[in-house]
Amino acid sequence: MLKKVLSFLMPITIYQKKSSLSKNLEVTWNNGQLVLDSKNTNYSFGSLQRILRIGLQEIGYKTIKEMETILILGVAGGSVIQTLSKEIGCKGKITGVEIDADIIQIANDYFKLNQVPNLEIVIDDAFEFVLKTKEKYDLIIIDIFQDSAMPNFLFEEFFMNRIGFLMQPNGFILFNTMLHNDLDNIRNRNYLKFFENNNFLTRTIPRVEQHNELIIIQNKS
Repeated sequence: MLKKVLSFLMPITIYQKKSSLSKNLEVTWNNGQLVLDSKNTNYSFGSLQRILRIGLQEIGYKTIKEMETILILGVAGGSVIQTLSKEIGCKGKITGVEIDADIIQIANDYFKLNQVPNLEIVIDDAFEFVLKTKEKYDLIIIDIFQDSAMPNFLFEEFFMNRIGFLMQPNGFILFNTMLHNDLDNIRNRNYLKFFENNNFLTRTIPRVEQHNELIIIQNKS
């Protein structure tokens, strides 16, 4: 409790781990909240939870609460899962895909991720999982970063086609992206154009934090 109180004055790190996949991971008390950070960015809770909450609010909590299948690509500490479960009250199946088993252990130990009753965690590469899964989803949340960088495969046509195929009619994609320069802006515009050309509805929430842009794709077929 003392560390929590002191964290309003300065961040207090209580756990550190070097992961072979995610490099430095830190669990820190910050402004009275436990957060998971990498070296250069927030991975779960803190600003990231605020960002994805805004996207979920844009889709609509009432709409999301009725969903039967939700896929999360990039779990980290599981802050968006806690938002879905505790704030929205989702009762449908939530599948979380995370490549780094060390992160899931931290999420279980410090953020009680393993206490979410309707959650299945899959340790796998997101690209491989999307290739193999036979389910379709009402909501696909994409939140995959390697520190502050985004893997190139997220913007490749094959992957975009595949996640479009995995959406239920009237389903949604919520994609958290990071913009550092003009090339990233062009990349996002091309991403939107791809889905628009394939008859999906698109919208963006730009500059949610300093560098984040949320992309929302809706399948109206």
